Amino acid sequence: MIEMNKNENEKDELVLVAGADGFIGGSLVADLRRQGYSRIRAVGAKPFERWYQRFPDVENLQFDLKDMNNCEAVTRGAYQVFMLAADMGGMGFIETHRTECMLSVLISTHMLMAATKYSVQKYFYSSSACVYNAAKQREFNCPGLKEEDAYPADAEDGYGWEKLFSERMCRHFREDYGLRTRVARYHNVYGPFGTWFGGREKAPAAICRKVIEASCKGHTEIPIWGDGHQARSFMYIDDCLKGTQMIMNSDVIEPLNLGSAEMVTINQLIDIVEEIAGKKFKRVYELSAPKGVNGRNSDNTKIRKYLNWEPSIPLRVGMEKTYRWIYDQYVAREKGALVLS
Repeated sequence: MIEMNKNENEKDELVLVAGADGFIGGSLVADLRRQGYSRIRAVGAKPFERWYQRFPDVENLQFDLKDMNNCEAVTRGAYQVFMLAADMGGMGFIETHRTECMLSVLISTHMLMAATKYSVQKYFYSSSACVYNAAKQREFNCPGLKEEDAYPADAEDGYGWEKLFSERMCRHFREDYGLRTRVARYHNVYGPFGTWFGGREKAPAAICRKVIEASCKGHTEIPIWGDGHQARSFMYIDDCLKGTQMIMNSDVIEPLNLGSAEMVTINQLIDIVEEIAGKKFKRVYELSAPKGVNGRNSDNTKIRKYLNWEPSIPLRVGMEKTYRWIYDQYVAREKGALVLS
Protein backbone atom coordinates (compact mmCIF):
# COMPACT_ATOMS: atom_id res chain seq x y z
CA MET A 1 0.00 0.00 0.00
CA ILE A 2 1.28 3.48 -0.90
CA GLU A 3 1.53 6.06 1.87
CA MET A 4 -0.84 9.01 1.55
CA ASN A 5 0.69 12.49 1.47
CA LYS A 6 -1.86 14.80 3.00
CA ASN A 7 -1.99 16.99 6.07
CA GLU A 8 -4.67 19.14 7.65
CA ASN A 9 -2.71 22.33 6.88
CA GLU A 10 -3.53 21.80 3.19
CA LYS A 11 -7.11 22.78 3.94
CA ASP A 12 -5.92 26.36 4.39
CA GLU A 13 -4.00 26.40 1.10
CA LEU A 14 -5.54 27.48 -2.20
CA VAL A 15 -6.96 24.58 -4.20
CA LEU A 16 -7.91 25.12 -7.83
CA VAL A 17 -10.63 23.04 -9.49
CA ALA A 18 -10.47 23.55 -13.24
CA GLY A 19 -13.70 22.41 -14.88
CA ALA A 20 -15.87 23.31 -11.89
CA ASP A 21 -18.75 24.10 -14.24
CA GLY A 22 -18.96 20.40 -15.09
CA PHE A 23 -20.48 17.41 -13.31
CA ILE A 24 -17.37 15.99 -11.63
CA GLY A 25 -15.70 19.34 -11.04
CA GLY A 26 -18.76 20.85 -9.39
CA SER A 27 -19.19 17.77 -7.23
CA LEU A 28 -15.53 17.96 -6.22
CA VAL A 29 -15.92 21.59 -5.14
CA ALA A 30 -18.93 20.58 -3.03
CA ASP A 31 -16.93 17.74 -1.45
CA LEU A 32 -13.91 19.93 -0.65
CA ARG A 33 -16.24 22.42 1.05
CA ARG A 34 -17.72 19.65 3.15
CA GLN A 35 -14.23 18.65 4.25
CA GLY A 36 -13.44 22.17 5.42
CA TYR A 37 -11.18 23.50 2.66
CA SER A 38 -11.29 27.25 3.20
CA ARG A 39 -9.76 28.54 -0.05
CA ILE A 40 -11.28 27.04 -3.18
CA ARG A 41 -10.98 28.57 -6.63
CA ALA A 42 -13.58 27.13 -9.01
CA VAL A 43 -13.03 27.80 -12.71
CA GLY A 44 -15.25 26.99 -15.67
CA ALA A 45 -15.86 28.24 -19.21
CA LYS A 46 -19.67 28.30 -19.01
CA PRO A 47 -21.65 31.33 -17.83
CA PHE A 48 -22.37 31.05 -14.11
CA GLU A 49 -26.08 30.45 -14.66
CA ARG A 50 -25.19 27.18 -16.43
CA TRP A 51 -23.15 25.75 -13.56
CA TYR A 52 -24.91 22.89 -11.78
CA GLN A 53 -23.16 23.61 -8.48
CA ARG A 54 -21.87 27.05 -7.50
CA PHE A 55 -21.27 28.26 -3.96
CA PRO A 56 -21.07 31.84 -2.61
CA ASP A 57 -18.14 31.09 -0.27
CA VAL A 58 -16.00 29.86 -3.20
CA GLU A 59 -13.98 32.01 -5.60
CA ASN A 60 -15.91 31.35 -8.80
CA LEU A 61 -14.26 32.41 -12.07
CA GLN A 62 -15.42 32.16 -15.67
CA PHE A 63 -12.44 31.62 -17.98
CA ASP A 64 -11.77 29.75 -21.20
CA LEU A 65 -8.71 27.70 -20.26
CA LYS A 66 -7.67 27.13 -23.85
CA ASP A 67 -6.03 30.54 -23.50
CA MET A 68 -2.57 30.52 -21.87
CA ASN A 69 -3.06 33.88 -20.15
CA ASN A 70 -6.23 32.63 -18.50
CA CYS A 71 -4.46 29.50 -17.26
CA GLU A 72 -1.76 31.63 -15.66
CA ALA A 73 -4.32 33.94 -14.09
CA VAL A 74 -6.23 31.13 -12.37
CA THR A 75 -3.20 29.04 -11.39
CA ARG A 76 -1.20 31.82 -9.72
CA GLY A 77 -1.07 31.16 -5.97
CA ALA A 78 -2.56 27.65 -6.10
CA TYR A 79 -1.09 24.96 -3.86
CA GLN A 80 -2.81 22.12 -5.67
CA VAL A 81 -4.70 21.79 -8.94
CA PHE A 82 -7.42 19.36 -9.96
CA MET A 83 -7.43 19.57 -13.76
CA LEU A 84 -10.84 18.30 -14.86
CA ALA A 85 -11.53 20.81 -17.63
CA ALA A 86 -12.25 19.37 -21.09
CA ASP A 87 -14.73 19.68 -23.94
CA MET A 88 -16.47 16.31 -23.79
CA GLY A 89 -19.68 14.38 -23.34
CA GLY A 90 -21.17 10.95 -23.92
CA MET A 91 -20.57 8.81 -26.99
CA GLY A 92 -23.08 10.78 -29.02
CA PHE A 93 -20.93 13.87 -28.54
CA ILE A 94 -17.38 12.53 -28.78
CA GLU A 95 -18.07 10.56 -31.97
CA THR A 96 -19.41 13.67 -33.72
CA HIS A 97 -17.22 16.43 -32.21
CA ARG A 98 -13.72 15.04 -32.51
CA THR A 99 -12.12 18.39 -33.28
CA GLU A 100 -13.63 20.03 -30.21
CA CYS A 101 -12.42 17.12 -28.07
CA MET A 102 -8.91 17.31 -29.52
CA LEU A 103 -8.72 21.06 -28.89
CA SER A 104 -8.84 20.30 -25.16
CA VAL A 105 -5.13 19.62 -25.61
CA LEU A 106 -4.71 23.40 -25.35
CA ILE A 107 -6.25 23.33 -21.87
CA SER A 108 -4.14 20.36 -20.80
CA THR A 109 -0.89 21.83 -22.09
CA HIS A 110 -1.39 25.40 -20.90
CA MET A 111 -2.46 24.28 -17.43
CA LEU A 112 0.70 22.16 -17.07
CA MET A 113 2.82 25.11 -18.17
CA ALA A 114 1.09 27.46 -15.73
CA ALA A 115 1.36 24.96 -12.87
CA THR A 116 5.08 24.64 -13.50
CA LYS A 117 5.57 28.40 -13.72
CA TYR A 118 3.83 29.01 -10.40
CA SER A 119 5.34 26.02 -8.54
CA VAL A 120 2.08 24.16 -7.88
CA GLN A 121 2.79 21.44 -5.30
CA LYS A 122 0.20 18.88 -6.42
CA TYR A 123 -1.37 18.42 -9.83
CA PHE A 124 -4.11 15.92 -10.71
CA TYR A 125 -5.17 15.15 -14.27
CA SER A 126 -8.44 13.38 -15.12
CA SER A 127 -7.86 11.02 -18.01
CA SER A 128 -10.33 8.50 -19.41
CA ALA A 129 -10.84 4.84 -20.23
CA CYS A 130 -11.15 6.08 -23.83
CA VAL A 131 -7.33 5.92 -23.97
CA TYR A 132 -7.40 2.11 -24.22
CA ASN A 133 -6.49 0.15 -27.33
CA ALA A 134 -9.64 -0.53 -29.36
CA ALA A 135 -8.53 -4.09 -30.14
CA LYS A 136 -8.90 -4.91 -26.43
CA GLN A 137 -12.56 -3.85 -26.50
CA ARG A 138 -14.05 -5.75 -29.44
CA GLU A 139 -15.69 -8.50 -27.39
CA PHE A 140 -18.87 -7.87 -25.45
CA ASN A 141 -17.63 -9.97 -22.56
CA CYS A 142 -14.49 -7.86 -22.23
CA PRO A 143 -12.07 -8.70 -19.41
CA GLY A 144 -11.08 -5.75 -17.24
CA LEU A 145 -8.73 -3.36 -18.98
CA LYS A 146 -5.31 -3.22 -17.31
CA GLU A 147 -3.35 0.01 -17.28
CA GLU A 148 -0.79 -1.40 -19.68
CA ASP A 149 -3.55 -2.06 -22.25
CA ALA A 150 -3.30 1.57 -23.38
CA TYR A 151 -0.28 0.52 -25.47
CA PRO A 152 0.33 -0.08 -28.29
CA ALA A 153 -1.77 3.03 -28.71
CA ASP A 154 -5.08 2.90 -30.60
CA ALA A 155 -7.26 5.17 -28.50
CA GLU A 156 -10.81 6.42 -29.12
CA ASP A 157 -10.52 8.74 -32.10
CA GLY A 158 -10.39 12.36 -31.02
CA TYR A 159 -11.19 12.38 -27.32
CA GLY A 160 -9.16 9.30 -26.39
CA TRP A 161 -6.06 10.44 -28.26
CA GLU A 162 -6.15 13.84 -26.57
CA LYS A 163 -6.37 12.18 -23.16
CA LEU A 164 -3.52 9.78 -23.91
CA PHE A 165 -1.30 12.59 -25.20
CA SER A 166 -2.05 14.69 -22.11
CA GLU A 167 -1.17 11.76 -19.86
CA ARG A 168 2.24 11.71 -21.52
CA MET A 169 2.55 15.45 -21.03
CA CYS A 170 1.92 14.98 -17.30
CA ARG A 171 4.64 12.35 -17.20
CA HIS A 172 7.20 14.51 -19.00
CA PHE A 173 6.43 17.62 -16.95
CA ARG A 174 7.06 15.48 -13.86
CA GLU A 175 10.28 14.01 -15.24
CA ASP A 176 11.67 17.18 -16.83
CA TYR A 177 10.44 19.94 -14.54
CA GLY A 178 9.65 18.21 -11.25
CA LEU A 179 5.91 18.97 -11.32
CA ARG A 180 4.22 16.45 -9.04
CA THR A 181 1.56 14.99 -11.35
CA ARG A 182 -0.99 12.26 -10.67
CA VAL A 183 -3.32 10.72 -13.27
CA ALA A 184 -6.55 8.72 -13.04
CA ARG A 185 -8.37 7.07 -15.92
CA TYR A 186 -12.08 7.59 -15.23
CA HIS A 187 -14.55 4.89 -16.27
CA ASN A 188 -18.09 6.21 -16.93
CA VAL A 189 -18.89 8.44 -13.97
CA TYR A 190 -22.58 9.05 -13.20
CA GLY A 191 -24.78 10.52 -10.49
CA PRO A 192 -26.91 13.55 -9.54
CA PHE A 193 -25.92 16.99 -10.88
CA GLY A 194 -24.79 15.47 -14.18
CA THR A 195 -25.88 16.30 -17.72
CA TRP A 196 -29.11 14.42 -18.49
CA PHE A 197 -30.32 15.87 -21.81
CA GLY A 198 -29.10 17.99 -24.69
CA GLY A 199 -26.65 15.63 -26.42
CA ARG A 200 -23.71 15.43 -23.99
CA GLU A 201 -25.31 13.05 -21.49
CA LYS A 202 -23.90 9.56 -20.91
CA ALA A 203 -25.77 6.26 -20.92
CA PRO A 204 -26.99 6.13 -17.27
CA ALA A 205 -28.52 9.61 -17.43
CA ALA A 206 -29.86 9.14 -20.96
CA ILE A 207 -31.63 5.91 -20.04
CA CYS A 208 -33.08 7.45 -16.88
CA ARG A 209 -34.44 10.35 -18.93
CA LYS A 210 -35.93 8.08 -21.60
CA VAL A 211 -37.68 5.90 -19.01
CA ILE A 212 -38.95 8.93 -17.08
CA GLU A 213 -40.23 10.61 -20.24
CA ALA A 214 -41.96 7.46 -21.44
CA SER A 215 -43.53 6.97 -18.00
CA CYS A 216 -44.78 10.54 -17.77
CA LYS A 217 -46.13 10.67 -21.33
CA GLY A 218 -47.65 7.21 -21.40
CA HIS A 219 -45.36 5.86 -24.12
CA THR A 220 -44.80 2.14 -24.49
CA GLU A 221 -41.41 2.25 -26.25
CA ILE A 222 -37.98 3.72 -25.58
CA PRO A 223 -35.17 4.19 -28.13
CA ILE A 224 -31.83 2.52 -27.39
CA TRP A 225 -28.56 3.25 -29.17
CA GLY A 226 -26.97 0.04 -30.48
CA ASP A 227 -28.25 -3.46 -29.88
CA GLY A 228 -28.11 -3.34 -26.07
CA HIS A 229 -25.32 -5.90 -25.81
CA GLN A 230 -22.56 -3.31 -25.34
CA ALA A 231 -20.96 -3.87 -21.94
CA ARG A 232 -19.67 -1.21 -19.55
CA SER A 233 -18.91 -0.48 -15.93
CA PHE A 234 -20.33 2.66 -14.30
CA MET A 235 -18.85 4.46 -11.28
CA TYR A 236 -20.99 6.50 -8.91
CA ILE A 237 -19.80 10.06 -8.31
CA ASP A 238 -19.01 9.52 -4.59
CA ASP A 239 -16.53 6.75 -5.45
CA CYS A 240 -15.01 9.00 -8.12
CA LEU A 241 -14.47 11.85 -5.67
CA LYS A 242 -12.90 9.60 -3.05
CA GLY A 243 -10.63 7.87 -5.53
CA THR A 244 -9.58 11.15 -7.14
CA GLN A 245 -8.39 12.56 -3.84
CA MET A 246 -6.73 9.31 -2.77
CA ILE A 247 -4.75 9.22 -6.02
CA MET A 248 -3.86 12.92 -5.71
CA ASN A 249 -2.46 12.30 -2.22
CA SER A 250 -0.62 9.07 -3.07
CA ASP A 251 2.89 8.36 -4.30
CA VAL A 252 1.60 6.53 -7.38
CA ILE A 253 3.19 8.18 -10.43
CA GLU A 254 1.66 5.98 -13.15
CA PRO A 255 -1.91 6.44 -14.48
CA LEU A 256 -4.41 4.36 -12.51
CA ASN A 257 -7.83 3.02 -13.45
CA LEU A 258 -10.57 4.67 -11.45
CA GLY A 259 -13.76 2.80 -12.14
CA SER A 260 -16.16 0.16 -10.91
CA ALA A 261 -15.47 -3.47 -11.82
CA GLU A 262 -19.23 -4.21 -11.88
CA MET A 263 -19.76 -4.71 -15.60
CA VAL A 264 -23.27 -4.79 -17.11
CA THR A 265 -24.72 -4.69 -20.60
CA ILE A 266 -26.79 -1.71 -21.68
CA ASN A 267 -29.81 -4.02 -21.60
CA GLN A 268 -29.03 -4.88 -17.97
CA LEU A 269 -28.68 -1.19 -17.17
CA ILE A 270 -32.13 -0.61 -18.68
CA ASP A 271 -33.48 -3.47 -16.55
CA ILE A 272 -32.21 -1.68 -13.43
CA VAL A 273 -33.79 1.64 -14.42
CA GLU A 274 -37.09 -0.02 -15.30
CA GLU A 275 -37.09 -1.77 -11.92
CA ILE A 276 -36.55 1.55 -10.16
CA ALA A 277 -39.36 3.13 -12.21
CA GLY A 278 -41.67 0.17 -11.76
CA LYS A 279 -42.33 0.10 -15.52
CA LYS A 280 -41.41 -2.02 -18.55
CA PHE A 281 -41.03 -0.75 -22.09
CA LYS A 282 -40.48 -2.12 -25.54
CA ARG A 283 -36.92 -1.36 -26.64
CA VAL A 284 -36.43 0.05 -30.11
CA TYR A 285 -32.79 -0.53 -31.01
CA GLU A 286 -31.18 2.13 -33.21
CA LEU A 287 -28.33 0.20 -34.77
CA SER A 288 -26.90 3.15 -36.68
CA ALA A 289 -26.60 5.38 -33.59
CA PRO A 290 -23.22 5.94 -31.85
CA LYS A 291 -22.52 3.09 -29.45
CA GLY A 292 -18.78 3.06 -28.82
CA VAL A 293 -16.75 -0.11 -28.27
CA ASN A 294 -18.43 -3.43 -27.60
CA GLY A 295 -16.97 -4.07 -24.16
CA ARG A 296 -15.14 -1.96 -21.56
CA ASN A 297 -14.50 -2.71 -17.90
CA SER A 298 -12.02 -1.59 -15.25
CA ASP A 299 -9.35 -3.95 -13.95
CA ASN A 300 -8.79 -2.72 -10.39
CA THR A 301 -5.79 -4.86 -9.48
CA LYS A 302 -3.40 -1.92 -9.27
CA ILE A 303 -5.63 0.49 -7.37
CA ARG A 304 -6.34 -2.25 -4.81
CA LYS A 305 -2.61 -2.93 -4.53
CA TYR A 306 -1.56 0.70 -4.19
CA LEU A 307 -4.45 2.22 -2.25
CA ASN A 308 -6.05 -0.82 -0.58
CA TRP A 309 -9.35 0.46 -1.98
CA GLU A 310 -11.53 0.39 -5.09
CA PRO A 311 -14.91 1.85 -6.10
CA SER A 312 -17.58 -0.25 -4.44
CA ILE A 313 -20.96 1.55 -4.51
CA PRO A 314 -23.36 -0.92 -6.21
CA LEU A 315 -24.81 0.20 -9.53
CA ARG A 316 -28.36 -0.35 -8.32
CA VAL A 317 -27.79 1.96 -5.34
CA GLY A 318 -26.22 4.74 -7.40
CA MET A 319 -28.79 4.49 -10.17
CA GLU A 320 -31.68 4.89 -7.75
CA LYS A 321 -30.23 8.18 -6.47
CA THR A 322 -29.52 9.31 -10.01
CA TYR A 323 -32.99 8.40 -11.25
CA ARG A 324 -34.71 10.28 -8.42
CA TRP A 325 -32.67 13.42 -9.10
CA ILE A 326 -33.30 13.32 -12.86
CA TYR A 327 -36.99 12.65 -12.25
CA ASP A 328 -37.27 15.82 -10.14
CA GLN A 329 -35.36 17.77 -12.81
CA TYR A 330 -37.62 16.43 -15.56
CA VAL A 331 -40.83 17.26 -13.69
CA ALA A 332 -39.54 20.76 -12.95
CA ARG A 333 -38.73 21.31 -16.62
CA GLU A 334 -42.19 20.10 -17.68
CA LYS A 335 -43.69 22.65 -15.28
CA GLY A 336 -41.76 25.40 -17.00
CA ALA A 337 -38.79 25.74 -14.66
CA LEU A 338 -35.42 26.56 -16.18
CA VAL A 339 -33.19 23.52 -15.74
CA LEU A 340 -29.67 22.84 -16.96
CA SER A 341 -28.55 20.27 -19.48
